Amino acid sequence: MNKIKYNKPLGIAEIGCNHKGDFNIAIELTNLALQCGASYAKFQKRNPKELLSEGNYNAPHPNMMHAYGDTYGEHRERLEFTADQHKALKTHCEEIGIGYSTSVWDVTSAREIISLNPDFIKVPSACNNNFDLLKELRDGYHGFVHVSFGMTTHEEEKAVVEFFEQTDSAKDRLVIYSCTSGYPVAFEDVCLMEIVRLKEEYGERVLDIGFSGHHLGIAIDIAAYALGATWIERHFTKDRTWKGTDHAASLEPTGFGKLIRDLNATYKSLDYKKNELLEVELVQREKLKYSK
Repeated sequence: MNKIKYNKPLGIAEIGCNHKGDFNIAIELTNLALQCGASYAKFQKRNPKELLSEGNYNAPHPNMMHAYGDTYGEHRERLEFTADQHKALKTHCEEIGIGYSTSVWDVTSAREIISLNPDFIKVPSACNNNFDLLKELRDGYHGFVHVSFGMTTHEEEKAVVEFFEQTDSAKDRLVIYSCTSGYPVAFEDVCLMEIVRLKEEYGERVLDIGFSGHHLGIAIDIAAYALGATWIERHFTKDRTWKGTDHAASLEPTGFGKLIRDLNATYKSLDYKKNELLEVELVQREKLKYSK
């Protein structure tokens, strides 16, 4: 029998822009992520004027109750940290003992975060068809590249993997994530069996498989890990009622802490018996096993 071996789960607290553009809140959320047992605190980096068309930049936010500016561009600028602030966040993460990472949305942001040399850089689902961005990460960065496959066709997935295979860097550096892009996502749209599909199609071609969830609760993440996703990413906030579109699909510290607890318990339990009868069973067998 070919025995299945599970890697230790790695929990990513996706702080993203849930800091509301306040550096002190970002520090606080990083500290809370560490207390919850997260392996990484992850942020986002955008250059709004590069990422957005002039029309989109100057358009009103589609949901003004969550807007931090009069236009969508102003809203995005308000939530951005500078490269120096990201450097300070990385330094803080190193000082307290949690990993730092960031999702990058454009080439300029990629170059800025590459200069910090984090363990990995993430490409969000919205940008995984931006091959200028992918090339910057593939050729100009030596760390691990994580790519989410939300709102992505199978042909687009294949193109991403093949792009990294052109330089023989997919197997050693590329982590792909099963994801459904919605905030929040109904359980019937989580589609956990996509993890199995990605593992079957690309498990021998990429470094690892992840799961980026935008659902409610934590039960689904345990199933995602059991199905083969090593990296479990959830949006993280201090208060789900805060202003901003990501908070509703985020976990607060209590929930995130329970998630990490349950992932670690699942990791310990996903094993085979080392002997036909374990020591704990021998005592019970002596007392309880039927015998004539």
